[in-house]
Amino acid sequence: MTSSPSPIHVIGGGLAGSEAAWQIARAGVPIILHEMRREGVRTDAHQTDGLAELVCSNSFRSDDWEYNAVGLLHAEMRALDSIIMSCGDAHQVPAGGALAVDREGFSEAVTAQLMAHPLITVVREEIAGIPPEDWDNVIVSTGPLTSAALADAILKTTGEESLSFFDAIAPIVHADSIDFDIAWRQSRYDKAGPGGDAAAYVNCPMDKAQYDAFIDALLAGPKTEFKEWENVPYFDGCLPIEVMAERGRETLRHGPMKPVGLTNPRNPTVKAHAIVQLRQDNALGTLFNMVGFQTKLKYGAQTDIFRMIPGLQNAQFARLGGLHRNTFLNSPKLLDRQLRLKALPRLRFAGQVTGVEGYVESAALGLLTGRLAAAQRLGQNLAPPPPETAIGALVEHITGGHMEGAKFQPMNINYGLLPPLEAPRVDEDGKKIPPKDRGRAKKRLMSIRAIESLKAWRDSA
Repeated sequence: MTSSPSPIHVIGGGLAGSEAAWQIARAGVPIILHEMRREGVRTDAHQTDGLAELVCSNSFRSDDWEYNAVGLLHAEMRALDSIIMSCGDAHQVPAGGALAVDREGFSEAVTAQLMAHPLITVVREEIAGIPPEDWDNVIVSTGPLTSAALADAILKTTGEESLSFFDAIAPIVHADSIDFDIAWRQSRYDKAGPGGDAAAYVNCPMDKAQYDAFIDALLAGPKTEFKEWENVPYFDGCLPIEVMAERGRETLRHGPMKPVGLTNPRNPTVKAHAIVQLRQDNALGTLFNMVGFQTKLKYGAQTDIFRMIPGLQNAQFARLGGLHRNTFLNSPKLLDRQLRLKALPRLRFAGQVTGVEGYVESAALGLLTGRLAAAQRLGQNLAPPPPETAIGALVEHITGGHMEGAKFQPMNINYGLLPPLEAPRVDEDGKKIPPKDRGRAKKRLMSIRAIESLKAWRDSA
């Protein structure tokens, strides 16, 4: 008689932990799910002790798999028997093209299914440090509100600079939406960086009138406020741009928007009053971040105000800026491609603590780590999905897809994380596609490629 495999431990019963537990149990491996929330014990953000509680929005964002990257991620997760997607679909509420859910019904459904599975044991307790040594296969999915005791233990294991406790994020722009009839490539004083590139930055020039209008919009734009429990500090190295503008109208022009050491090749005799610089953000070269532009502006205001910048008038944003409480690892340095901690390989990490943003992205990494952990327990070799899939692209991002030497920051799924394709010029019937529609057609081709690759990976596993 074959003995059953020993259990895998999952710490954290949010979206990622719940999904990991489900995938492990579906593979026939026992699972112990540890969740600190219980009667009388909550986090600062949670209201219940239900598994997979949605603490902010009730939206999983767009469900359009053909033209939206998060919709593509939905489709991939459905193809992999995701409990988060199946319960989301069962408890959806009207939201146009988005998938929004009844948050109470959704959490209750996930909790009920997990509690009813014979291979899943839910233990209501806090894991206050590194798990015991005899736990040889562990997934840590504690999210942005990782308890202080566990965070401190991770810090001691990995090093004091390996865990961040807040985001200071500048907006990130899709490279193909920058207008290079206005912008140009040049590093300040033509200084080559470590890679030998003296044109590593994209420069967007402003005259005085444009700069003044931009400052006015920054000062007047609506700002988000920190929640009481966030306690997000301001450091001089990551001040929001609107805070800098409040210190004086010329502050930005002598800070991240200083025009010195740069010459517009189209008008070399006229010096710009101010210049916004963008720096390559990922190894594929498809994404550029706005240097020094971390902000508390509300998202809608960011889009409107940043499109006032010459060269960014048609900008498409892979993510918008922000400053908020968020515990996450320096994953490219600390995690291998199996999402294991290099310093302690019996620990895997999943969800937002790895450096992804969003409900669906967190659950997707829970799904993958569950499958990877189960395969390891069963003596099987399982590689992550290929990078042309949405799930595989997230793994690439958090394990090294960012630019070498750049500070790692969390990211939502977007097409800029996937290997690029040429925009098609004709459709499937051979009809010419207008230039304005080619970007949309390219997204569909990337989505079709992703789904085909994901299913091939699934079927060969």
